Amino acid sequence: MLVLVSALVAGGAEGLTQRYAPFGELIIAHLDSAPFPHPSRAQGHQYNDQVFSAAEHYADNTVAIFIPKGFREGARIDFVVHFHGWKNHVETVLGQYQLIEQLAASGRNAVLVVPQGPRDASDSFGGKLEDPGGFERFMNDVAATLRTQSGLKQKDFTLGNVILSGHSGGYQVIGSILDHGGLTDHVAEVWLFDGLYARTDQFLAWFDARHGRLIHLYTEHGGTKAETERLMARLKNRGTEFLAAKEADLKPDDLKNHRLVFIYTALEHNDVIHKHEAFKDFAASSGLSPRP
Repeated sequence: MLVLVSALVAGGAEGLTQRYAPFGELIIAHLDSAPFPHPSRAQGHQYNDQVFSAAEHYADNTVAIFIPKGFREGARIDFVVHFHGWKNHVETVLGQYQLIEQLAASGRNAVLVVPQGPRDASDSFGGKLEDPGGFERFMNDVAATLRTQSGLKQKDFTLGNVILSGHSGGYQVIGSILDHGGLTDHVAEVWLFDGLYARTDQFLAWFDARHGRLIHLYTEHGGTKAETERLMARLKNRGTEFLAAKEADLKPDDLKNHRLVFIYTALEHNDVIHKHEAFKDFAASSGLSPRP
């Protein structure tokens, strides 16, 4: 049975790499430093009346690593690391939200990394990436994987800037990374897609220390509107400049010219990443270098 399952996983990975080959090189890795398995979910997890077993939902250490076509190699490599929300897994995240297509279309010179969180579970826990120094260990493994498994010719690169992107429940692991994950001085931007449910102090502490760019795209009914409005009121009271706008009213340079951006969208919660190509727009307006 184990041999059969391994063969199916390998076959699925091969199919994914072929599917995205027109956009660049996709590596499906399995890393010890990936979020799971983790001791805190060794007995699984219960949410309301539903039980998510460890074997089915907390044993997958898959990490998708994508290098866009035309990637310009250099002494440093920048990364966009995306964390998915509840009840999802890597293959459907890539397919449903078109992350690879959007990064490719943005023209930005960065490697996309998508680790498997709780697989198809109602859970925001980020596993090992919430442990102290866990994100640094993870990114070192990602870099080692690029050196040994990718087609990159330059092997002596170092980690450059890192952008943390999260949809929905992906906010939790990002908050932990900003607080104690290591590599905080590398994190240049945070993109939240309807994800500001909590951990607000962690996001704000990072912004105050790093003055990076923080964008939150939020909806009416996704559960993040009240917390977003509380944060904006807090920023206003302390005199911190930010942009608050409806998505339909955004001007072309608004994303480039502001470090704190709160965008209200009429889209539904599961449409915010891809329906209007927000992931592409955030990347294109970021501090990432353009590809040739």
